[in-house]
Amino acid sequence: MKPSLYVLVLAVFCSCNDTDPSMGDGRLTPVPFNEVKLNDSFWLPRLKIQKQTLVPFALENVQPAVNNLRKTANFLKGVPDRLPFPHRYVASDLYKVMEGAAYLLTVEPDTALERRMDEIIDLVADAQQEDGYHYESHVTGVSASQIDVMGDKPYSYVVHSHELYNMGHMYEGAAAYFLATGKDKWLKVAEKNARHIDRVFFRGDPNYNNGVPVNQAPGHEEIELALVKLHRLTGDTLYLGMAKRFLDIRGVTYRPAGEGVLAPDYAQQHLPVREQTKAVGHAVRATYLYAAMADVFALAGDLSLRPALDSIWNNIVDTRMHVTGGLGAVHGIEGFGPEYLLPNREAYNETCAAVGNVLFNHRLFLMTKDAKYMDVAEIALFNNVLAGVSLSGDRFFYVNPLEADGRTPFNHGRRGRAPWFGTACCPSNMARLVPQVPGLMYARTDDEVYCAFYAAGEVTVPLKGGDVKIRQRTAYPYDETVELILDSVSRRQPFTLRLRIPTWTSDERFVPGKLYRYTTARDGGGDSRDGGWELRLNGERQHAELRNGFVSLRRNWKPGDRITLRLPMPLRRVVADERVEADRDRLCFVRGPLVYCAESADNDFPVRQAFIDESGEGFRRRVSRDGTTWGIEFVALSAKLARGDGVTEDVTLTMLPYYAWNNRGDGAMTVWIPRTAAVAEKSVAVVNKMFESIDASHTNDGEDAAAIADNREPSDSFDESIPRWTSWARRGEKQSIEMKLKRAVDIESFSVYWYDDRGGVRVPESWALDRWTEEGWKPFPLYVTDSYSTFKDQYNMVHPGKPVRTDKLRLRMTPRRDAAIGILEVKVSETGVQP
Repeated sequence: MKPSLYVLVLAVFCSCNDTDPSMGDGRLTPVPFNEVKLNDSFWLPRLKIQKQTLVPFALENVQPAVNNLRKTANFLKGVPDRLPFPHRYVASDLYKVMEGAAYLLTVEPDTALERRMDEIIDLVADAQQEDGYHYESHVTGVSASQIDVMGDKPYSYVVHSHELYNMGHMYEGAAAYFLATGKDKWLKVAEKNARHIDRVFFRGDPNYNNGVPVNQAPGHEEIELALVKLHRLTGDTLYLGMAKRFLDIRGVTYRPAGEGVLAPDYAQQHLPVREQTKAVGHAVRATYLYAAMADVFALAGDLSLRPALDSIWNNIVDTRMHVTGGLGAVHGIEGFGPEYLLPNREAYNETCAAVGNVLFNHRLFLMTKDAKYMDVAEIALFNNVLAGVSLSGDRFFYVNPLEADGRTPFNHGRRGRAPWFGTACCPSNMARLVPQVPGLMYARTDDEVYCAFYAAGEVTVPLKGGDVKIRQRTAYPYDETVELILDSVSRRQPFTLRLRIPTWTSDERFVPGKLYRYTTARDGGGDSRDGGWELRLNGERQHAELRNGFVSLRRNWKPGDRITLRLPMPLRRVVADERVEADRDRLCFVRGPLVYCAESADNDFPVRQAFIDESGEGFRRRVSRDGTTWGIEFVALSAKLARGDGVTEDVTLTMLPYYAWNNRGDGAMTVWIPRTAAVAEKSVAVVNKMFESIDASHTNDGEDAAAIADNREPSDSFDESIPRWTSWARRGEKQSIEMKLKRAVDIESFSVYWYDDRGGVRVPESWALDRWTEEGWKPFPLYVTDSYSTFKDQYNMVHPGKPVRTDKLRLRMTPRRDAAIGILEVKVSETGVQP
């Protein structure tokens, strides 16, 4: 018999078993996602895509991690085999995909998928050392080739080795699989490792660190969340105590003193967590930390964490969050920059950071019973998170800008979606998050039901007085009507039904915080006191009080009672705080919880040259019946086109939800529409004129090294329609190219697009970048998750791991045996400046 799946969502999402007295009486517990049966037209198709496409596709792409486990297991058994390739975190991607597969098994049994999971779990168990240690690169010794990022032995470089990060994701996958199937083999591996980490880090183990407790928090937070899940699942307080201990020592026992990825605030190690007041550093690490703080606050009753959580949340929504719910606007550190620095075209907004935003805010809601946190989670989920995966479920965004010109690479070397990434945290995070969405819908106390998220489906909620079966009917997020029908009530019992009234229904703001406000009051009808929403019970309008973002009805309910909530969804204009320089004199259009954008696929003119002045009124809605965008609602608005020199043209601007962009090819896109012709004209990209000279060690006759910076965009790596540089016919000879810039710049990224004629000129075996310093040529300080890739048909992009300011770069290339090297284009991006 399977264990209670009620526990599963307690492991997936934080519930409050211990609450601050200020929150009111009663424990707020989420209703498990598997207890919610969806039948809607928005989320149910996505769950089917997860099952049929995303998870199988992801399992195929994480096969190298499976192979590493197999080789490590053979190494421990003494079976002859090749050693695994060294890598710090590839195992974590596998564990996240397996976690997503476990959730799907609770929704729909699949013997083939379960058998595949069992095979991988056998390898996970066999790759674990007898003492519980689990990290393929150190177990087999292959880490010797990457000591600078892994350390020379276990736990010798905790700030960047990802040893604890990997294990955190393993715990989460193991917990989900146990609760989905009742099988505990993987769970035993996880618990064995957790007890090992407790010994090594907090008690001392003679086989590690000379027997002295490591007593250092990991560079990449994650294990803290996972330990809480182990505690909830097993009831063992050891794990909750470990999570709290990792929080307690962060920024206390260890503070890095470098820059870039070794800056003290990069991994939130600059201060003890209770003294932190602003969101800083790597955004994914930060949101995982803040979510863990909320967990420990709730479960350990540690009220000392509350002030920091409140201050950090307000700092995010008031100064550091994009209108799409995206976090971590700055390249280089994948994280938070200065307050109000929220660029559009240069925005980073990693998909994983938006996932973290959802997890963090859902925990805060469960902790406080305040709907504003679910408002933020909803905006991040419907916009930034969903944009991270294609409608087909097999193409992904790592980076989520709010503007694109259709030519410049932004998504780790691509102009649009990628089938996978060398650092595949984002696709694997999508594999595990989407199946959990039904668990956002309802939460309860003994005599309250909170409806926090809207989607058509059925649920049975256990209350103290008996079970209540609720049927929800809606076409949300496109339809403004939500209907709740009480299909059954155990007996005539009094309980309170609370329904969330989103911030976006108000006359003031689209999302909580001070960053974004509507330009005018809501168009058409409604009571300004209640934001235009309307509540009816069995057809009669109710004048219920709005408190903490919820409207409440309490009565002796009976079967057949029908509650109708109307949430008006006009198209609204949003402006940003004037301190957000990138959005000055621009408008963002939203409808309900959805942010809209203009994409070149729907408009036969340059969308970045369109503007909408104050005279533009009205809009038209259209539901797509196209195969790619079927069911998606488009809007069309009257706009003008800036042709230059003061010449404008009347046009119709068609827009679609941001989550659906870049599903019909790579093209231009913009979220923030200019309000004047002058601003629109500035949006037009100009030719990159950064280079003063380009010199190659050898250039084929008839070609020119300067061709690599002519701003001609390749269609693929065998594009012979544009100029190129090659080292033909110097087969097998190392080559270099020196690039002199017109001035010293702060480097944001460097990209190279290789030429490959499938014959004598091939992508190189390897390459590296140098930058010029006062001391001469020095290696380019590569960002911690970047690598010098050699992919065809895309830009191969690298970022600096610490600030780099230089006026010269050198590209060093090692060719394949008996082949020359070729380049079609390179790009140098300057921090904060559009190319």
